[in-house]
Amino acid sequence: MKVVKFGGSSLASGEQIEKVFRIIVSDPERKVVVVSAPGKRNPDDLKVTDLLIDCADRALRLGDAGDLFHSVLDRYILIAKQLKLPEGIISRIHDDLLNVINGDKSSPDHYLDAVKASGEDNLAKLIAAYFQAQGVEAHYVNPGEAGMIVTDEPGNARILPEAYDHLFSLRSRSGILIVPGFFGYTENGKVLTFSRSGSDITGSILANGIKASLYENFTDVDAVYSVNPNVVDDPKEIKELTYREMRELSYAGFSVFHDEALIPAFKAGIPVHIKNTNNPNAPGTKVMNERKAVNGPVIGIASDQGFCSVYVSKYLMNREVGFGRTLLQILVELGLSYEHTPSGIDDISIIIRQSQINEELEQQIIDRIYEELHADEVKIERNLALVMIVGEGMRHNVGTMARASTALARAGINIEMINQGSSEVSMMFGVKEAEEARAVQALYREFFD
Repeated sequence: MKVVKFGGSSLASGEQIEKVFRIIVSDPERKVVVVSAPGKRNPDDLKVTDLLIDCADRALRLGDAGDLFHSVLDRYILIAKQLKLPEGIISRIHDDLLNVINGDKSSPDHYLDAVKASGEDNLAKLIAAYFQAQGVEAHYVNPGEAGMIVTDEPGNARILPEAYDHLFSLRSRSGILIVPGFFGYTENGKVLTFSRSGSDITGSILANGIKASLYENFTDVDAVYSVNPNVVDDPKEIKELTYREMRELSYAGFSVFHDEALIPAFKAGIPVHIKNTNNPNAPGTKVMNERKAVNGPVIGIASDQGFCSVYVSKYLMNREVGFGRTLLQILVELGLSYEHTPSGIDDISIIIRQSQINEELEQQIIDRIYEELHADEVKIERNLALVMIVGEGMRHNVGTMARASTALARAGINIEMINQGSSEVSMMFGVKEAEEARAVQALYREFFD
């Protein structure tokens, strides 16, 4: 029994949904289908989720969504016409969408979640109707009815452990089950969404819940690439990688998965197969617990911008009990989270998302570190990019750090920071944002060309 998830680009039009139908019915093991909201039909188009966010914002400010309501509804009307569906399904979507837009606005965060979730919810109803029109037994399944119970954290809901027992009962239902992704229900019945890209999370949760043999994630690329194809031309495809490698790469900027999306499947030991809706016969990329490291030390390279470094230097810092704890406590009291803490004998750097710090807060950080830790030097360096090389093979290969550092040096790129994960699966280099692309290209040439 398989769980299959389709992203927004795979569901943006009637033509795309026809492809999805053919993929599902070609394999009787594809039992549970998780759908996103309609995505972009072309580069200049808008995702339905973005339209819904605009709807909610306008309704909260002005009391109604105005023409934006029809902009959303028109997307479903067009898809229904392309699929030659009867008008009844559009009447149902019209009423459901209107009911959500006119819903309780006393808690803006909860209201926004309810409106956003309607994108997936209404498309799941439409797709179930299309499958039925083709003579296939299919059922729309509401996440609340299925037992998708989540925490009361708007925009960042998390599945509750007891939900998995409820979800297991889906195995006994007949036909193909069409489940909207992205959201669940609190114990008191409120609709709340997972973080963005939450349909991936839904698919992973359902794969765990029904004890699926495989979680297939269909997107618009043939495979996961070893590096961003916008940075390196014609990069190598990755045939297999581990959950740990995928999570490291996702954190560092890979856009295929949200970095938390695979955790439920990973905990249950369920393999994930990434495939292309537009080319379903392509081999794709398999994500699993273990793989044979036969490709060399590095499986992929990823990068992300928007970081800054809080550098602190003090002679004999290493002998001062509680120095690190006090430093991190200062960040806690200022409401800051950190990403990495590379350190030496007399100095330490704290890597922080730059968006957390304005000029006023920057000065507070510097002043408090000087006052409370009597540091010799404190400085904050902005506009850093983190470039990460990832691979299970690094732990078995000598000289990976030397090769990477030499490659960056040959390209004339100054390394601002180096940090290796304790798992020995990843190695991270901090460089200036302006040099990010050249750094990625230099590392790709070293490990893949």
